[in-house]
Amino acid sequence: MAATSPFRIMLTMRIHPGREAEFEQTWLNIGDGITSHPANLGQWLVRSEDELGTYFIISDWVDEASFREFELSEGHLTHRKILHPLRASGTMATGSVLAHLVGTASQPVPAAG
Repeated sequence: MAATSPFRIMLTMRIHPGREAEFEQTWLNIGDGITSHPANLGQWLVRSEDELGTYFIISDWVDEASFREFELSEGHLTHRKILHPLRASGTMATGSVLAHLVGTASQPVPAAG
């Protein structure tokens, strides 16, 4: 049986002005509510360099069905309730990862011998 490709969630969140540091700390404090889920492969928080108060959250899952199950869970609803007061707006895009090209800087350096 072939392995399925990861299912990726890409959120764009715009945070109320002046609450960026609070958002970042809150996101870190509650992040294990997502990463502790057995189907979660990891998540990343990225602060936009182009638009003040804008963040991108990337989260990878073993498959779409597992993410959709989590999305409807009580844990996810609690997570959203905590972040919602900090958020001015947000959008979500989803997709399956088709390819991953590893960059040279990510390659292990061979031991000197």
